[in-house]
Amino acid sequence: MVELKQEPQKLTAFLSGELDHHRAKEIREAIDFAVREQYPPVVVLDFKQVSFMDSSGIGLIMGRSRLLSEYGGTLEIHNPPPHIRKVLRISGADRLAVIRSSNRKERKKTLPEKPAIPVPEIPELAEMPELPQTASEQKGTETEHAYAQ
Repeated sequence: MVELKQEPQKLTAFLSGELDHHRAKEIREAIDFAVREQYPPVVVLDFKQVSFMDSSGIGLIMGRSRLLSEYGGTLEIHNPPPHIRKVLRISGADRLAVIRSSNRKERKKTLPEKPAIPVPEIPELAEMPELPQTASEQKGTETEHAYAQ
């Protein structure tokens, strides 16, 4: 099932249940109809209540992404459960849409502001001491001089 919420600058589709080939067509038609009426700058697919998704769900995302790109719109995926988030990442759908989660545990996985390990400053190239040559490097230099003569 899909419930649509239209706002002036955004269309949100609240998806629920199983997103499989039996339901994808109905959902696709409802979203496409609303998009073509409003041409919203942002379309959000909210996956919070989705319990299962197969390749038809990936197709739904790909098709909406293509539709929105025709007029410069943006697709966002909100609140995917962990198992669906994994499918989205593996399928590459995360390159077609911004994925956002309201789950606190998911948000904690973001990188900290400061690195955990201090990174030393790298001196300028001119300040670096010259390293002694290895035996093979010295031999190579001697060989080069011999060929040059």
